[in-house]
Amino acid sequence: MGNFDKSKLPSRHSTSGPSSAPHRSYYYAMGMSKKEIEQPFVGVVSTWNESAPCNITLRRQAQAVKKGVAEAEGTPREFTTITVTDGIAMGHQGMKASLASREAIADSIELSVRGHSYDCLVGLAGCDKALPGVMMAMLRLNIPSVFIYGGSILPGSYKGKDITVQDVFEAVGNYSGGLISKDELEEIEKVACPSAGSCGGQFTANTMACVSEALGLAIPNSTMAPAPYESRDEYAFEAGVSVMNLLKESIRPRDIVTLDSLENAARAVAASGGSTNAALHLPAIANEAGIKFDLFDVAEIFKSTPYIADLKPGGKFVAKDLYEAGGVPVLLKALSIGGFLKENCITVTGKTIGENLKNIKFPENQKVIKKTSNPITITGGVVGLKGNLAKEGAIVKIAGMSRLFHKGPARVFDSEEEAYAAVEKREYKEGDVIVIRYEGPKGGPGMREMLATTSAIYGQGMGDKVALITDGRFSGATRGFCIGHVGPEAAIGGIIALVKNGDIITIDANKGILEVDLTDEQIEVRRKTWKPRKNAYQSGELWKYSQLVGSAMNGAVTHPGAKEEKFCYADI
Repeated sequence: MGNFDKSKLPSRHSTSGPSSAPHRSYYYAMGMSKKEIEQPFVGVVSTWNESAPCNITLRRQAQAVKKGVAEAEGTPREFTTITVTDGIAMGHQGMKASLASREAIADSIELSVRGHSYDCLVGLAGCDKALPGVMMAMLRLNIPSVFIYGGSILPGSYKGKDITVQDVFEAVGNYSGGLISKDELEEIEKVACPSAGSCGGQFTANTMACVSEALGLAIPNSTMAPAPYESRDEYAFEAGVSVMNLLKESIRPRDIVTLDSLENAARAVAASGGSTNAALHLPAIANEAGIKFDLFDVAEIFKSTPYIADLKPGGKFVAKDLYEAGGVPVLLKALSIGGFLKENCITVTGKTIGENLKNIKFPENQKVIKKTSNPITITGGVVGLKGNLAKEGAIVKIAGMSRLFHKGPARVFDSEEEAYAAVEKREYKEGDVIVIRYEGPKGGPGMREMLATTSAIYGQGMGDKVALITDGRFSGATRGFCIGHVGPEAAIGGIIALVKNGDIITIDANKGILEVDLTDEQIEVRRKTWKPRKNAYQSGELWKYSQLVGSAMNGAVTHPGAKEEKFCYADI
């Protein structure tokens, strides 16, 4: 596969000709050979760290990638970037760092690749925001790239049932409600997460892993194999070989990620009952490619896609079960058979997604994935909402829900901490619509997830008796009538900032409506007395993030994306 012409590759700036002699001296200092210096440079970036089980196998998998790159006569250059692990950041101020970390991940990869003039990129990620962050960097740089997911955690077992970290969060609510003892809570926390890997249900990490395959950025069937499985190293090796083939064939990420492939990805989210966070991440990925694909575009796809994969939190199964049923290729095959897939999209295999799926047969002897002709529900597991309370939209996960309409009085809180304290004391009642505001991208800042609060409500046995709306976000593990991404957010004067205790709020997931029972005149009267407020973060990274971040409707991005790009890094 060798004999690459480096005359048009970025690495020529640091490896070729007499002027690069100082640069080459650094490479010789690291024990590189003349041949290695003359080959294409492949950045191998991982989010390896010891923060959480999501990432601890990535160092091993990165070594397998490097072997694949070397086998294909490329020169791998390994580096790492940060992650923020949502499960550990959840329920306190640390969650403000979560969404902002997505941008930091994309930015740091961009800077490292630009600074060292790498020609290709293989990205390995485990945690929720790391997956879209790595994919965003690939689109931004537009050099041949392959994405590798670190793999999911194995399910825990308690009293003969599979459990996940979601069950631990809900057990906290059980404990605060007096339903279980402290000893039982401790038993549950010790067995819920028995291995390395990302959260096992169709929460955000596994949702975005499915997205990576549906977009065509990941090796087919590479995402759902659990993190402890040695087969992950085989997929990693293949990724290293594949990225060199992409370089040879001049296939770049923006050739792969198109409007059609974004629609495929949104269908995979809806069909699998995936995380509402996909409605943030897909527009952000699209932005890096210069494609308009906002929350409303995503919601339209969700609305017309059947929900067919019976996965937690709304269903019964976890990622390991999906893998054993045939993985994401079977999910995509089911969508293809039903006529829901754009099959002409190119992928990292060099083939179209239709060609990749040609020999995949839908397995009849499994219970995880249904056919689109016999779905769990005819509408996707996630739906968009709009109304006077959400002129820029909102999102709700309905997978596994039977109740799709709620009307009740507002119970208003100006932070998650206030809401959680009230929930712990059961200072709410059946029928309430709990409103948590000033938690949006700018107002939080950082658009926190509310899993601790929603899980506590469920743990108290009130999950099907109240609704919750916020300009913040929800975890992929959240279940119940929980509406996030309400925009415009409170911090910039969205109508959610004007809601008062007792206002009647209507949520209709069938019709896609989120309304507060106020006239335009009443809203304007309240607006005259509303005053913007400063959040507590007036310095540091979170301040910078709050200055730059845009609306949730467009993915909460911090820069204009490819539509304003004057030149592409890949062509420097």
